[in-house]
Amino acid sequence: MSGLSSKPVSELLAKWQAGDQEAFRALVPLVYQELRRLAHRYLRSERPDHTLQSTALVHEAYLRLANQGPVRFENRAHFLAVSAQLMRQILVQYARRRHAAKRDAGHKVALEDAEALLKKQAVDLLALDDALTGLAQLDPQQSRIVELRFFGGLSIEETAQALKISPATVKREWAMARLWLHHQMSGT
Repeated sequence: MSGLSSKPVSELLAKWQAGDQEAFRALVPLVYQELRRLAHRYLRSERPDHTLQSTALVHEAYLRLANQGPVRFENRAHFLAVSAQLMRQILVQYARRRHAAKRDAGHKVALEDAEALLKKQAVDLLALDDALTGLAQLDPQQSRIVELRFFGGLSIEETAQALKISPATVKREWAMARLWLHHQMSGT
């Protein structure tokens, strides 16, 4: 995930937090390709006629970050995790609007990376979001781990670093969260 050193990114994040808007503008080129990769990862599993493109999803996340003003980010991994979460929210909002406009549209997203959870099945993005919201109410840490690992594409170690917990805890919580989500989404 960090093809470039995270030190310049961390420094720019700290400057942005201190109110330097130019730091945010300088930050984006350093992480743009990673953000595009995250967006592509989300969208490749969307329905074939989805109107959002990777670039548009990245730009929408960028606008939301810029509009909310400086945020406290620990490091590059934390910034990418928050960006991934924003992308997920954008897609869920998009799906909810489309679903409201066209009932029973059957939006499906193939979720390949959570093989133990989904075994390459197509799942309803709205159902997944609802399940994650339920998980967040029961165990916020497990919910964050799912967001960082699955949606953010972070490794076990990067997730542990972002959440300031041990990799062993991430592995254990990740396994439990996948089981819980599988149970919720399969109705068993």
